[in-house]
Amino acid sequence: MLSSKQQAFAEDVEKVAEGFNDDAYTWNGDPPWKNLQRLAEAGVYCPSISEKYGGQGMSDLASMLLIEAVSRECPDTGWFVYNQCAIAPRAIDLFGSESVKNEYLPSVTSGESYISIAISEPDAGSDVSSMNTQVQKEDNKFVCNGEKTWVGGVPFADAAVTWVKFPEGLGSVVLPLNDSGITVEQTYTNMVGYNQTHFSINDVVIPEENILTRGEQGFKQQLISLNWERLGSSALTLGWAEAGLEHALSYANEREQFGQQLNEFQGIEWKLAEMYRRIETAAAVVYQSAAGADGGNHAPSRLHTSVAKLHSSQIVEKVVSEALQTVGARAYQQGHPLEYLYRFARSRRIAAGTDEMQLNTIARTLKSEGVPTVSER
Repeated sequence: MLSSKQQAFAEDVEKVAEGFNDDAYTWNGDPPWKNLQRLAEAGVYCPSISEKYGGQGMSDLASMLLIEAVSRECPDTGWFVYNQCAIAPRAIDLFGSESVKNEYLPSVTSGESYISIAISEPDAGSDVSSMNTQVQKEDNKFVCNGEKTWVGGVPFADAAVTWVKFPEGLGSVVLPLNDSGITVEQTYTNMVGYNQTHFSINDVVIPEENILTRGEQGFKQQLISLNWERLGSSALTLGWAEAGLEHALSYANEREQFGQQLNEFQGIEWKLAEMYRRIETAAAVVYQSAAGADGGNHAPSRLHTSVAKLHSSQIVEKVVSEALQTVGARAYQQGHPLEYLYRFARSRRIAAGTDEMQLNTIARTLKSEGVPTVSER
């Protein structure tokens, strides 16, 4: 159950998000800047980022509530909120120098700029240990060389939090995307109409203050960031699944077939009930993982976040598919909200760590740590 403060925050978000309905399902990859700025003006955007940089200094659970509530009303705005509240800017807030925070965070929290995340590489994919992007110290300067691919938001991003290898191990840096050493090699367009970019990094000098994490402790910090990314993705998919159920329920309440309302057929009732059951079980996993966790000092466990990511990514595809089946042929047409949602939903079983990566993480954690006890819930 939410605290009174959390409930009031969620209600404030819902009031703002209701105004996104008119343009929902029309963005097709364009940044919904006006929606982000409306959230910022209402004082509910980037709630977990420190107040000093324009956030509200609230717990990360507030970000989960924001992401879910917004994505339920507008899937595109939800995607942008998720990326700016749970991924790259949050990593800068948690691990960055004062200099890099001051440079990038205020414009993000005001809804005026975007920071990407760059992890995948052409020859490494999900295997971060095989990454080839490196930072070497040359003449007292940190110089970065390598390649990144499947990076979202590059055309409108100011920078990318980029995973790299230092001589002592994995790390991450804030990479300015306007540097002359950044070359776009190829731009892809995914099923939802969003651009994903493959770019090369050639002798880009990284200011020391732009180094977020490095070495053994740095990799642990990066894993914390991954855990929050997975929970953010889970909250995003909850909102999309709820939107799918609402479309199916609205149609069933209005449509007549064979002389009676569609919602009176037991087969349809069972579909609606099953969709809701899936959503609520996923929500329980997500918010159990987020409850009591905060930032880097009390981060959620990788076991719980992988379970949440895996479960929510699978249920949103199932729920939206069943909603589409309920509505029928019209929902299969381009431009229908459920067709739009289905393309979004399918992406989450790949993005933010594939199903297979989550299964690997769950299995390895169980083998090394055993099944959590009742007291560890």
